[in-house]
Amino acid sequence: MTSNLTPRLGARLAAALRRLWPWSRPSAERYRDFNGRYFADFYEQERMLADGPRMAFYHAAIQRHVHPGDRVIDLGTGTGILAALAARRGAAVVHAIDHSPILTHARTLAAANGLTSISFANVHSTEFSLPEPVDVILHEQMGDCLFDEDMVANVTDLRDRLLKPGGRIVPSRFEFYCEPVKVRDARHVPFIWELKVHGYDYSVLERKRPQDPGYYHLRSSDLGLVEHCLGEPAPALTFDLHTVHEAGLPRALTFRRTVVHPGRLDGYAVYFRALVDDDLALGSGPLDSGRAPHWGFRLLRTDRADFAAGEVIEVRLTIGAWTDLDSWRWSHRRLPAAQPAGCAGPE
Repeated sequence: MTSNLTPRLGARLAAALRRLWPWSRPSAERYRDFNGRYFADFYEQERMLADGPRMAFYHAAIQRHVHPGDRVIDLGTGTGILAALAARRGAAVVHAIDHSPILTHARTLAAANGLTSISFANVHSTEFSLPEPVDVILHEQMGDCLFDEDMVANVTDLRDRLLKPGGRIVPSRFEFYCEPVKVRDARHVPFIWELKVHGYDYSVLERKRPQDPGYYHLRSSDLGLVEHCLGEPAPALTFDLHTVHEAGLPRALTFRRTVVHPGRLDGYAVYFRALVDDDLALGSGPLDSGRAPHWGFRLLRTDRADFAAGEVIEVRLTIGAWTDLDSWRWSHRRLPAAQPAGCAGPE
């Protein structure tokens, strides 16, 4: 299913829409501060650099789509590894942008490795400018829930201001998944009001449901947590950063899954795939043995429901802000087996 997204807008109009759009991020400055500190930590950088599928994906993508003589932006360079791969590919200049203190180490690493074509800029990307456009924007702005590192806003801002017509964003194509799943019985943790422990009934606590949104989602990168998807996984949303705009992302998704693996519905696994061409992909799914391990997937918890083969689960996901998981709300309803399955699409 491909979303019905607005075409590319001019930079000035795009900036105005971001200011006026009701998803505007009042905590943007707070997030920037957290982001800068979080990615300055060596351990977080180690996790990303030691992620074999992640690094193999980017190495292959850069080999294919950065050409000798290209002018390149590396958005959120971190230790500078993507910038280094582009420079070694023959890029004329790589503008490596980061507003984290990690940039000090990126400069040191580039010098130690003899790379002179990388220009480092200690600035947030929205404040970065150049006298002439570039051929390629490289980025790794995907969060666990795909959108939660402000990928769409940051990349499209650079796209509209600094990417030449026909220029390339790597990666640009994304699939967002929200799949009904069953957790392995030994790992299943019900809501407290669903429990009876040696005859002690906790159902009275349902009236005390927590109001904290964070209670209703879990983060994991454990391949042993999820037993199976109830239906056949399919993207709930697809988009391409060459054409998408933040204001064009849907505020609600409704999609259906025909149950092919019957059992208990424990929640919805949120994960993503990034694609470069049709044969090069990187995923974070809970059942993907080749998943990029440093990303977690999220489990959106739901009240217990049991489904038989052939029944249809219709899921509705509403979004306050794509960047803020705490603003998401989800629900489902059971449809008879005769209903067609698939994605009903964005709303």
